[in-house]
Amino acid sequence: MPSEQLTIATAGRPLSAGAVALMLMLCLSWGFNQVAVKLALPDIPPILQATIRSAGALIVLMLIARLRGVKMFERDGTLVAGLFAGLIFGVEFVLIYRGLFLTSASRAAVFLYTAPFFVAFGSYIFLDERLRASQWAGLALCFAGVAIAIGVPQPGVDANVLLGDFMVVGGGALWAASTLVVKTTALIKAPAEKGLGYQVAVSIPILGFAAWIFGETLTRVPGPLALTLMVYQSIWVVGLTFLIWFALVKTYSASKLSAFTFITPLFGVVASYLILHDNLTPAFGAAALLVIAGLYLVNRPGPAVPAATDPLLNVTKT
Repeated sequence: MPSEQLTIATAGRPLSAGAVALMLMLCLSWGFNQVAVKLALPDIPPILQATIRSAGALIVLMLIARLRGVKMFERDGTLVAGLFAGLIFGVEFVLIYRGLFLTSASRAAVFLYTAPFFVAFGSYIFLDERLRASQWAGLALCFAGVAIAIGVPQPGVDANVLLGDFMVVGGGALWAASTLVVKTTALIKAPAEKGLGYQVAVSIPILGFAAWIFGETLTRVPGPLALTLMVYQSIWVVGLTFLIWFALVKTYSASKLSAFTFITPLFGVVASYLILHDNLTPAFGAAALLVIAGLYLVNRPGPAVPAATDPLLNVTKT
């Protein structure tokens, strides 16, 4: 099947029960990862953490590729797209981690999960993947649930906080862009190990340079907890869960997969409550119900909306 036909065939594929289970596992892992990053901060600065985890994940990916017989360096027409995806991946985490330095973690969690909206718009433009009005409403419900769970709006917002918010939104937009790059380029045909390998490898010098620019250094030898958390981030989060995400993105609807990521900050709130003893407000239950309702609307089967009668965008694709 040609690349263009393959992209169209997989663009709107609904999520199977197995894909839903995998997405729940990914969101749980990513939600705890926010706590892992915070626990390691006393020993390892944030962008330096991202640099180390990318380096560790690259080793994991090379080992997995060798075990599975994946040819990582074979010429297959993916180099340009892979380098571009890697550039996006690296800058994405620079924006997110630097934004966290300026804004609060709760605000950052909300603004990062603008990514599904960028994916939905991008999927409409590049993948001919339209969402029905009820699915857009589902995305809105998910975002509202995340906002309530995290506890925004917040007082005391100044110019620095707004700059941090803007940087995190930029990170969310680049997260969406990396998803769309995979769906619309030769990377759709590449093994997941190779596609993610491009992103991780290119991100290492970008993140390392950013850590140097911002003056991040190790002031002491990291303790056992920080080292354990870096192993978790490198091997499990980037090396394995990102690999699973990459494989899912190649197969299923980009918009529906991205909608599931709204669950991540909810898991993060629960993990923060259980591990860091952060407050868990009564509003969290209502927030969780909003997210669940939103996911139901996004993933509910229904007839496709013809381009000429799209109720939200009201334009015809040519």
